[in-house]
Amino acid sequence: MQNMTKIPRKIYEKELLECQIELVKLQKWIIEKNLKLVVIFEGRDAAGKGGTIQRITQHLNPRHCKIAALPTPTDKEKTQWYFQRYVAHLPSAGEMVMFDRSWYNRAGVERVMGFCSDDEYWEFLRAVPQFENMLIKSGIILIKYWFSVSDEEQEKRFKDRINDPTKRWKLSDMDMESRRRWNEYSKAKDLMFQHTDVPYSPWYVVESDIKRNARINCMTHLLNQIDYKELKPREIKLPSKQEDNDYVRTPYDRQKIVPDVASRMAFKHTNKDKKD
Repeated sequence: MQNMTKIPRKIYEKELLECQIELVKLQKWIIEKNLKLVVIFEGRDAAGKGGTIQRITQHLNPRHCKIAALPTPTDKEKTQWYFQRYVAHLPSAGEMVMFDRSWYNRAGVERVMGFCSDDEYWEFLRAVPQFENMLIKSGIILIKYWFSVSDEEQEKRFKDRINDPTKRWKLSDMDMESRRRWNEYSKAKDLMFQHTDVPYSPWYVVESDIKRNARINCMTHLLNQIDYKELKPREIKLPSKQEDNDYVRTPYDRQKIVPDVASRMAFKHTNKDKKD
């Protein structure tokens, strides 16, 4: 890995906001020009894919930007053409789709865990460059990111998830097994790159031991992949409020108001600070 210096939080928050503003402009351009964007996020468990996707999509219009995080295939889906369930999530004109893991499951978890046969695995590696070439020729902009995390950092993040009740749901038996099979995943990733890192559909590696850096690096790189321009927003004029002298609002005491526990908390902490 490169020698990286952690970006200070104040600078990170400033740069993050600037990237998010540019992403809003990019989305407007994609909608206006009827473009179709697919971004694939792959990498080991706890590599930071989900956090980066959240920051990318935070201020985007969800009607035009979707996150595809597909569950384990159903019995019916297992009988279909392998790419079929992913095709259903591809964008229409003016849409962006972020794949939080993708068809590359076959080259990673399915291969390592034995969920696919050798024939299915090698057929996937043969077919996926052709499949992606078809997508690109159909007009889809396809960008693929691999989030690279070190052994030591993944262990640290796993332990953090174990001890944090808000993150414990992120750990599964599969995650634990993937940790045990670290070297097998490394070999699978290298072989996947050999077959699918092609000139028309390359892999971009995001070094993600430092989450802040990884997010800024990925977002900046993504923005640089598309030649977009800022479109002049239409003028918006706030209309005058409608007047209706006959309308009488429902009395406050007849409404089921959610209790204001926040004010009580603020009062409690304010008094505590004064005593301290």
